[in-house]
Amino acid sequence: MNSPFAQLLVRWTILAIGVLIATRLVPGIHCSDLGSLVLAVLLLSFFNAVLRPVLVLVTLPFILVTMGLGILVINAFLFLFVGRLVEGFTVAGFWPAVGGSLVLSITNFVMSRFMRPSDRPPGPPRGGRGAGGDVIDI
Repeated sequence: MNSPFAQLLVRWTILAIGVLIATRLVPGIHCSDLGSLVLAVLLLSFFNAVLRPVLVLVTLPFILVTMGLGILVINAFLFLFVGRLVEGFTVAGFWPAVGGSLVLSITNFVMSRFMRPSDRPPGPPRGGRGAGGDVIDI
């Protein structure tokens, strides 16, 4: 899967699965039809690519002080914003948006783990003493 378009389709599919799971698990998030789901996924993808880096840069001190929890707030606001823009996709408030962003993050993490190709063969870790790695002790 070296094609950038194929990778984009896989990412959109993972995001769509996450949004679908969020609509089932989180009270206050509803999607009325497939068209609303597709539009919500496209907007979330666009906002994550364009708005999220700007928001992270602007709120970097807040993110550092909260030890990364500011990222969750940014994701929740983007989720809430998409809920306001897409008719048929509703997010009832901030806390359902936080729940939805948590579900999306967990889904993305789990699916990325399954989709990632294994670079190393199974076995003991390489490197270190007695492992046959390229370690020079002086």
